[in-house]
Formats: sequence, C-alpha cells, structure tokens
Amino acid sequence: MASSRKSSLADTVAARLAPLLPRHSQILIGLSGGMDSVVLLHMLHTLAPRFDWQLSALHVHHGISPNADAWADFCSGLCMRLNIPLHIERVDISRLQADHGIEAAARKLRHAAFARQKSDFVALAHHADDQAETLLLQLLRGAGIRGVAAMPVLSKVEGPVLSKVEGPVLSKVEGSLLKPTPAPATLRPLLDIPRSALTEYARQHGLHWVEDESNADDYYPRNFLRHRLLPLLERRFPAYRDTLARSAQHFAEAGELLDELALQDMQGSGDAVALDVARLRALPHARAKNLLRYFLHRQYASMPHAAQLDDMLHQLCDAREDAAICVEFGRWQLRRYQGKVYVTDVRDPFDPNLVMTWNGEAELRWSALNRVIGFSHVQGKGISYAKLQHGPVTLRLRSGSESLRPSAAAATRSLKNLLQEHHVPPWQRERLPLLYCGDELVCVVGVAIHADYQAEPGEAGVLVSLD
Repeated sequence: MASSRKSSLADTVAARLAPLLPRHSQILIGLSGGMDSVVLLHMLHTLAPRFDWQLSALHVHHGISPNADAWADFCSGLCMRLNIPLHIERVDISRLQADHGIEAAARKLRHAAFARQKSDFVALAHHADDQAETLLLQLLRGAGIRGVAAMPVLSKVEGPVLSKVEGPVLSKVEGSLLKPTPAPATLRPLLDIPRSALTEYARQHGLHWVEDESNADDYYPRNFLRHRLLPLLERRFPAYRDTLARSAQHFAEAGELLDELALQDMQGSGDAVALDVARLRALPHARAKNLLRYFLHRQYASMPHAAQLDDMLHQLCDAREDAAICVEFGRWQLRRYQGKVYVTDVRDPFDPNLVMTWNGEAELRWSALNRVIGFSHVQGKGISYAKLQHGPVTLRLRSGSESLRPSAAAATRSLKNLLQEHHVPPWQRERLPLLYCGDELVCVVGVAIHADYQAEPGEAGVLVSLD
C-alpha cells in the first residue's frame, strides 16, 4: 500500500507528460536545491527510463546569499549520486538589480541562463501554490491581462536567447530588431500539484534539500503572501488554489483574444519590427493601446506602466511630424522615425575604432551590435569572391565622408545619403558594419554593395548579412 502511495504522484505527472514529450527528449531541469526542484529532479529521474528521456540540470549561482556556494555544492553532490550531468552558471545580478529589483533581476538571469543551454525542454518546479501567489502578486501590482494570465504546463517560448540579458539587438538596417533565437520549450510538470503534496512526496522518498534563508523574510512580497495572507485565505476558502487557477486561465484566454485583435489591427500597418503611426491614430484609444502593447511584447521589450503607455501613445500620435520622439522605459527606448514606431534597447558603449579582419570565416561577432555577421558562398550574387582577393578584407565603423556607387547605372552616393534613402534610422547608422577590401568601401552590410564589386551572373560570390 505504501508503494502505491509513493508512486501515485509520479504516475500522475507521467500521464500528464507522456503526450507532451517525445521519447528521447532532452530535458534540462532547473535545480535550485530547494524542496520543489529536488522533488522535480527525483521524479523525472524516476520516470526517465520509462520514456528514454535524457536528463541534465542547471544550477544558477546568483551569489546573493552567503550560503550560495554551499547550495551549489549540494546540487553537485545530488546530481553526482543520480548520475545526472549538472552545469553551474554564475551570474552577476548587480547590473540588473537597480532597474528590476532583486527578484525580477534574478528571474531574468535564470531565464537567460536556461535558454543558453542545449535542450529540447526546460523543466521548472512551479506548482499550484506558485500559480496562486503569482496571480495575487500581479493583481496587487496592477498588471494587465498578460501579467495575470495562467502559467501553462508547456509553453513554446519562455524567453529569448540573449548573449546579453538586457535585450535583443539590431539586425536589418531598415530599423528592425533582430529576433533572438527562441528558447527551448518550458515545461512545468508540477503546476497542478499543491506544495503540501510535494512535501509529502519528499518525506516518503527520504529526500533532502537546502533552505534559502530569504524564504522566511516577509519583506519580500511573495513571502508575505505565502506566510501571512494565504494561510488565512485557506481557512476561509480551502479551494482557493483551484479557483484562482481558473481565473488565471480565463485571463489567459482573454489575452489570446486581445492578441488576435492586435494582429488584425496590425495588418497593413508595417512589418513585424516597425509599426505605422497612422494605424495607431486610426484606432479607438483602447485598441491603439492594445496594439502598442502587443507590438512591444513582440519586440521582447519590458512592459511599461499604464501611465507610460498612455504617454507613449500621446507622443507618437500627437507630436508634430518632425519631432524626434524618444521615450525611455527601463532599459528600452521607443522611437518614431518617418511615420513608424521602433523599439530599441539601451546599448552599452562600443569601441568607435572597432576593426575586424575577415579571413574566410563563416561568421564573425560584431560587438557594436552584439550580433553575428554571416558570410555565405553563393553563385551570381553578393560580392565577387575573386575581387575580394585583391586586398585584406576588414570590417569597420563609420568615420565620416564615406561614399559608394550602389549600381552601374547610379551615381556615387555619400554614405549619409545612402542610409537616408534606405530609411535607416539615425540611431542605427553609427553601429553598422562597413566591409572594406584594402582601403576601398565594398559593402554597407544589409544596405548596398559597390557596383564594381558585385558578382556577375555565374560568378562565385559572398553574401554578407547580419544574422
């Protein structure tokens, strides 16, 4: 009988995951060392042979607690005993803490760390109590529909893969933000299970874990809810977890409908990375806000407060046409240029003397944009490969007075005029890579290739792009 009780919770989780996870899936488990994640690790380790899952674990070392090293050592020992590969990633929370607060900064760093690992799924130990606590916290913060929507058991994208956690970076010269590579799908196998059931599972299986001393500190809002408010709520409303979960699901469905409306409103209003101001002006105020909010979300930007969103909409739609609109919110900027809306991250300073040499590599990382420049060999288009052999090939930034003839029938154009003609927003121009052969400007990456260097039909060429 005891064996049946021990296996029931694992069997429930197995039944939930079997239709979601293919056999041989690679599952990365977020392992803090606390009770919830230790239970998840143990449970998936028990189930993995049944489904041929390949498990690994990640422990993010925030360095906040004086016990952080001991927690990492505990996770190492636990994974060693279970023969599960563990990666420990140390992160610096200080850069984000001022802008986001300690809890949000730690969460952003964890998500970025998970996303950088190779896996099909990232398994997190969120449970029913977490779902209820999150909903209440978001309501108390005045969050919108997206903020109070339910966490799903399986979500395709938890967040973008970023080489820096501050945000995505620019790609195409038309003013777009390059979409970061999507993160692995996020899995929450314990989402419908209350914390009490996990505690019982841990007791039955004799599991050990570490206790984060900050979990007892009521200064943190989540701890205040957990230790003071929710016990009172449970005495009066014993089923509050289920009812709050239903409400969160209703919010999620409402959010999907609002997203569908925003997609309809976005049709014909520009591309995925630039939004027509005229479209915002044509919509009723509430729908315009919904569209702008959806646009910001699509660019992976943090969501502004309600008053900030109203101010953004007012400036975008009502400021005079030649006004240089730039609204800062957190580490982001909202800009208007030639009737379109753009979102950019506030980037770190870059070296204006940056020069890189290309020696035939398939890609080079361009630090001014923190992106990869890709080089692919093609036939009959791009830059003539033969002509690139006439001198050293380098990548540089603008220094002034550059010019280029974009086609045989065109006159030589100054780089300034060329960028204006291609509607490259001013804030991007100083960071674009320029490709030189010797001392001659051959290509403004993503904008134009010098007519004298363009590959002839059938000739071996090189396409250069920001990936």
